[in-house]
Amino acid sequence: MEAKGTRTRLDFQEDVKLSEMMRLRVSALQRSGQKRQDGERLLLPHEAVYRLDFPSQELSFGHWFFSLLGHGRVTVTGISQHWTPDLTPLMTRQLLEPIGTFWRNASDPDDSPLKCLEADMQEFGERIAELAKVRKVMYFLLAFKDGADAKNLSCSIEFTVEK
Repeated sequence: MEAKGTRTRLDFQEDVKLSEMMRLRVSALQRSGQKRQDGERLLLPHEAVYRLDFPSQELSFGHWFFSLLGHGRVTVTGISQHWTPDLTPLMTRQLLEPIGTFWRNASDPDDSPLKCLEADMQEFGERIAELAKVRKVMYFLLAFKDGADAKNLSCSIEFTVEK
């Protein structure tokens, strides 16, 4: 049964300040020769932090919109708790399952549709809608691999705002 209400499309927005803060943590550990805390998840060079701002807490998942110029693989990992990285390091236990993965192989034509694991993407979208019931913003780690580049990415998710 589909929820009745208006549809809204939310764009994933890169959180440049947060990504930079996480990169500073990595470089500080490298400079001091320290190791990460047990279970801490450090930002890798090919990753960035993105966010979704929810206009309502009553959302039902609708559809993913994802476009990538060229080829490559992008994984989207949600963070399960209210995250304050300036106070608390990101821990691996805070990362949601499943992750979302979209890709286009180098041998595929540039205008071919992106591939994804549809069941995982459906479950992931529904999980995001559930978490939106208790928060106004949610953070994600996006990893760019196999030639994918953030500047060639457009990622959004459509929800139905429940009435």
